[in-house]
Amino acid sequence: MRVRFCGFGGQGIVLAGYITGNAAVTDGKNAIQNQSYGSESRGGHCKSDVIVEDGEIFELELDDIDVLVAMSQSAHDMYIDQLEPTGIVIVDSDLVQPREDQVNLHAVPFTDIAYQAFNRKIMGNMVMLGYLVGATGVVSEGSMRKAIEANVPKGTEEMNIKAYK
Repeated sequence: MRVRFCGFGGQGIVLAGYITGNAAVTDGKNAIQNQSYGSESRGGHCKSDVIVEDGEIFELELDDIDVLVAMSQSAHDMYIDQLEPTGIVIVDSDLVQPREDQVNLHAVPFTDIAYQAFNRKIMGNMVMLGYLVGATGVVSEGSMRKAIEANVPKGTEEMNIKAYK
């Protein structure tokens, strides 16, 4: 499965991709993850690509996307045309207005859910990871939980797991 997380700096896009790749390895799958981002530390465009396979992986970059997770309008617009015809689009519904013809669309207000529950918009990436696992099965729930616990800042593990659930 080829997943592209995209949005802007400060949303935890790169961390979400990294955690997903780690979770895949915990599940015994092969995975690669790469990322790119602008020079701005917050607010600039960023993406994180993850390829998860049972067998060997021969590609390092995504040309075609099975799952597009878009947390900003500009990122959605930039990558939507790379989505496979049967691909899944997951968007933050408060930040992205998807195309009217979009099929396999999942629009959820991840950032707002995080803000309402934790008073922290940054937790939107963990809310999104919980939804991603349920909607796609890209990794198991248990491996994602372990990867979150291992990769978030010390002292925030419990809050991040609550947001993930």
